[in-house]
Amino acid sequence: MLMGIVNVTPDSFSDGGQYLEPAAAIEWGLQLAEQGADLLDVGGESTRPYSAPVSAADELRRVLPVVQALCERTRIPVSIDTSKAVVAAEAIAAGAEIINDVTGLEADPRMMRVAQETGAAACVMHMRGTPQTMQDDPRYDDVVQDVGAYLRRRRDALIASGLDVQRICLDPGIGFGKTHQHNLTLLAHCGRYHALGCPLMVGHSRKGFIGKVLDDPQADRTAGTIGVALALARQGVQVIRVHDILPLRQSLLLFDAAGGILAE
Repeated sequence: MLMGIVNVTPDSFSDGGQYLEPAAAIEWGLQLAEQGADLLDVGGESTRPYSAPVSAADELRRVLPVVQALCERTRIPVSIDTSKAVVAAEAIAAGAEIINDVTGLEADPRMMRVAQETGAAACVMHMRGTPQTMQDDPRYDDVVQDVGAYLRRRRDALIASGLDVQRICLDPGIGFGKTHQHNLTLLAHCGRYHALGCPLMVGHSRKGFIGKVLDDPQADRTAGTIGVALALARQGVQVIRVHDILPLRQSLLLFDAAGGILAE
């Protein structure tokens, strides 16, 4: 499945400000749906390294019109990308079905209750620190094992709170408190996380490690994003979160047609 990114923010790392106005964000979401997105992820607060947090009121003002319009005008499930329980609750009331929380539903103690009471699916991501601190010398004993242990703990906490395991998605958090090598190591071993028994999601689109591998920080990262997506598909990752739906959809169709995707 492909999750299309709808950033309703002025400062996201790749497309900040491009879809800040609700009308532009709605139009972009509809375009992603037409291009073959299976899910739409709407966010009103940038989580790029060293980004400034925004208030719940500002976040709600940005995302609610977009969530409501996309839920009314498409049949594609909409996800709310937020770490604030009040934003998640209002977005779900407006039609969203998924909470995508980069803090693993830990930053706001009320978030778990929102997931419980609404029946929303929850995407749990690993992040070392906060967006303001996560890239300050991140270190791990074994990044694949350490991230996996965190995801297992959060999975178990959500199940204990009453969430169905099939409504929990796990995300290793590419670019969130990891070096370029950490990112590449995690991407190469994502398949190991299938043992946790939950769908996996990876959001690697246009991120800095692609420019590092290409040895050109200013390079267009679309082709690099596609290359990584094919490697993830080969490992059976269920949800791939990207900015560019059409080229990803076409690449995966041809990859599958040529025998590249392994049967589950």
